Order: sequence, then C-alpha cells, then structure tokens
Amino acid sequence: MANFSSALPSPQSDLAQQTLKNPYVFDFLTLAEDHSERELEIALTKRITQFLLELGAGFAYLGRQVPLQVSDRDFFLDLLFYHTHLHCYVVIELKTGNFEPEYAGKLNFYLKTVDELIRREGDQPTIGLLLCKNSDRLVSEWALSIASSSSKPIQ
Repeated sequence: MANFSSALPSPQSDLAQQTLKNPYVFDFLTLAEDHSERELEIALTKRITQFLLELGAGFAYLGRQVPLQVSDRDFFLDLLFYHTHLHCYVVIELKTGNFEPEYAGKLNFYLKTVDELIRREGDQPTIGLLLCKNSDRLVSEWALSIASSSSKPIQ
C-alpha cells in the first residue's frame, strides 16, 4: 500500500509508483522464521547487491543505522538510500511482523527529520518504505492516509 499520490507532487508520485514495487521478495536471504529486525537488516546489507537488484534501478545505498539527532535525542534509520532517478532520499524501515498503524507515524517522523537535516536544495521530498511481513490493506490504507480538513463522517 503506497500513499505516493497524496504525499508527493504529480510527476514524482507517478515515477515513485512506477519505480517502487510491492511486494518485495527476499528469497536470497537464509534467515530463521523468528528472525529479529536487526538480523534482517544485517542480512540485507551483507547481500547488498541482491537487495539493490530486488529494489530496482536507481537505488544507491548510503548506510544502515544512520544516526539522526533531534533535540537532545538520538534516532537511527534502519536503512538509508538515495534514488538517482527520483532525486530523493529513501528511508527504509524494517519490521519482521505484521503492519501496525504506529509504524506509519514513526516512518513519517523519519521522513520529516531527513528532509530537515539531510535533504539539500534540488532534492525532492524523502520517500519512506516500510517493509513488513504482512499487511491488512484497509489498516494500511487508513494509517497511511493524509487527513483532509474537508473530510466528513460517513452518514
């Protein structure tokens, strides 16, 4: 589930939708069924070439556990990429379980932080990818939707 059309301007949202795919298949990893997020992150970066091929053309790997400081607190991005076709940073948040709505809030915080602290003139807004094991489409859609001031309750 992607919210590119509501979160990005038209040319970039269309390109992002075409460039990024769902689902991603990580068959090249050999992890135990109950692996941790850290184990997943390490396995993906050890096999960065296969991971980049699975992500698609244009991704440049910048790092894992990238530190960000906001006020007096430290935060760490699971994975950070730059997309050379979209001209934007891509934050990847890894979750080994099913999608939960609070993951969207955390990812949005990271996107805003990267835009404020790392993004430079000429870069497009940062994109976030939340990679989860499974996702309920309706829960994901509602969690990723942008509230509209003109929204009205269903009668």
